[in-house]
Amino acid sequence: MPRTNEHLITALISMNRTAAHDIIRQHYNGKNTFLLIEQLVVPALETIGDLWTEGIVALSQVYMSSRIIEELIDELLPPGDPGRIGQPKMAIAVLEDYHLLGKRIVWSILRAGGYELLDYGRVTVAETLEKIVADKIEILLISTLMLPSALRIKDLKSEMERQNLKTRLIVGGAPFRFDEMLWRDVNADATANNAADSLKVLNGIVEELT
Repeated sequence: MPRTNEHLITALISMNRTAAHDIIRQHYNGKNTFLLIEQLVVPALETIGDLWTEGIVALSQVYMSSRIIEELIDELLPPGDPGRIGQPKMAIAVLEDYHLLGKRIVWSILRAGGYELLDYGRVTVAETLEKIVADKIEILLISTLMLPSALRIKDLKSEMERQNLKTRLIVGGAPFRFDEMLWRDVNADATANNAADSLKVLNGIVEELT
């Protein structure tokens, strides 16, 4: 769908909700939601993420693109749909940081990609541990903007290991872009360079777990 992908990307970047929805609905047959996500939605969001990395589009365009797609996917694959329930239990959080926009963008992109995940908002290390135990979380995504918050992930991981918790940690945010090895230093399982990249990273870990 190369031509269709170009049209969808153009519609999303221009924040044309109607055009984007029309493009996807033209290819929807009632049974191919995940095929559309894989072949149309994910490549479009990844391209827009790359354009942001290159400084060609604004962060607001990345955010609105994911929100537009998220709305449509919620119609085609609503929360509670068996397709979402069958996924590993996952959540996203901001760890002891007050900057929530990055987390919100990632959350929207992952839901646009067909995933269902809990939003823990801003949490402390202790609160995070309580939640992942109570919710039996298998994958936890953590977004940070400040370095001290990123370093707290190591404390979280240490406590997880002490409690023998096997939850996979995917981390992202400015500190991990500035220091490409920081995710290893805090003992995370993976890192994502940007919001769109988080979808690719998550897909890889889900494949390992299923």
